[in-house]
Amino acid sequence: MRVKGAPLRLVRSLTASDAFTGLLWRTSTKDFGLDLLASLPPDARAPIDDSARPIAGRAPHTWTDAGLAPPTAHRPTARTLHEACCTGATTPTQLLATVLDALDAGDFGDATHSPYSVVDREAAEQAAAAATARYTRGQPLGPLDGLPVPVKDEQDLAGHPTQGGTSWRTAPAPADAWAVSRLKAAGAVVYAKTRATEWGLNPWGGNAFHAMPRNAWHPGHGAGGSSTGSGVAVALGHAPVALGSDGGGSIRIPAALNGVYGIKPTFVRVGRSRDPWAFGSMSHLGPIGGSVSDLVDFLIATAGVDPEDPSTLFAPDAHVCADAWRAALGRGVRGCRIGVPQALWDTADPAVAGLARNAVDTLVAEGAELVDLTLPYAEAASAADALVIGSETAANLSDDLVAHGPAFGPELAVILRLMGRVSAGQFLDACRVRAGLRRSLAAVFRDQVDLIALPTTGTVAPRYPLSETGTDILWPEATEAMTRFAFLANLTGVPAGTVPCGLVDGLPVGLQFVGDAWDEASVLAAMAHCERLELGELGHPNGYVDLLAP
Repeated sequence: MRVKGAPLRLVRSLTASDAFTGLLWRTSTKDFGLDLLASLPPDARAPIDDSARPIAGRAPHTWTDAGLAPPTAHRPTARTLHEACCTGATTPTQLLATVLDALDAGDFGDATHSPYSVVDREAAEQAAAAATARYTRGQPLGPLDGLPVPVKDEQDLAGHPTQGGTSWRTAPAPADAWAVSRLKAAGAVVYAKTRATEWGLNPWGGNAFHAMPRNAWHPGHGAGGSSTGSGVAVALGHAPVALGSDGGGSIRIPAALNGVYGIKPTFVRVGRSRDPWAFGSMSHLGPIGGSVSDLVDFLIATAGVDPEDPSTLFAPDAHVCADAWRAALGRGVRGCRIGVPQALWDTADPAVAGLARNAVDTLVAEGAELVDLTLPYAEAASAADALVIGSETAANLSDDLVAHGPAFGPELAVILRLMGRVSAGQFLDACRVRAGLRRSLAAVFRDQVDLIALPTTGTVAPRYPLSETGTDILWPEATEAMTRFAFLANLTGVPAGTVPCGLVDGLPVGLQFVGDAWDEASVLAAMAHCERLELGELGHPNGYVDLLAP
């Protein structure tokens, strides 16, 4: 079912009827397998957790360290840009000018529309000048100092509205979000906020209120969501890394669809205060980058205890993780046990699964051990996640819906109306299934594997022609296809990263690695080896900007 324009607005109006909403709910239960939850046996459930603290299977997950050099990227990374600033080959002021010139030219290649909702030119120029002075004195703050880094428009940036893809949030934020302040403290030049889908509930990149950037590789397809602009900005070379968020794949999906790298770290590795979208137990903050080393630099700068987000105290290893993440870039994969749950892979589009499996097989040839894996009741993850994140979002938006309901887009309004059909019993049952999945996944990491490999998405980027700019669209099948393999890591809070692994019909495909709780290092090690082997070397999309070009 793909409903758009006037028919969708009619559907919205009809949801005022309980009878119609009930019919629509029955249709939706099939799309996400919600009817599956009720049919699960008792051993699929566990007592409801009193917190979303991730459950680790075992620690540490290590294998023979190959002692390799970090992978060489085919584009400027944070490290190469930092080195260029150190040697005087360029300056932060010049880097920012290159980005701003590209924005002023309005050439975004096949993405067509700008990936940005706000460009903070004056503040960025001041930050770049300050960073240039630090480099001149030989006192840079670190690898992100002076580098352009945009942030998703769900993070507060002082003096600018946090729209989050809405039409009505226009009040300027009084202060920076915690993650933004951490980036600025590392010297990053936060020059812009990136486009997001409305309240983050569209994972394929559609938004009727804003001219959303299309896929960086094809103007007729979506760029993924909800961190849409962050994925496109990195793909176009405007920045080595960008801030995104992920409640059901929203970092990994746009990274995969635009042919770059992304990681959702373990739940609350990065503090979420002053992020209006972060309430609840599913949302993670993390980076989308042009290389795996960019993800590491970002995580080192932003991870840690957020005084206003006490869940950041969950991390047991904050004092040593930076060294482990950096060392992981050269670990290789020899001896790594990679689980492949074939039953899940079989639900992906064959062309997508084929490319991803080729990448896994290449890692096996490099010394990784393939484990044929059964994940108990993993097929229920999509249903449980949809009920949990949907219910949490509906609850968090209840006051806004009363105050600003007519300004909500039809897609979001219909989703929220459907969430009103979820009973307390259904929600609590989803929470029990989630608790069971958390424990069964921890057991898999304890006893069987170091990593789990999955396609990042079920299909390539869904079609989203430019003619549909400004059009309301409800497309449950595309939503399910994008999130099918993402929800498991959000429900359980474990880290998951995506690497590009090729093109299908000119559109990028991603391979996903899921790791044990707090073990980003193993995920990063496998991702880095894929990059080292150039499994996903796609070249550059139209409109790409080389920040170090003469």
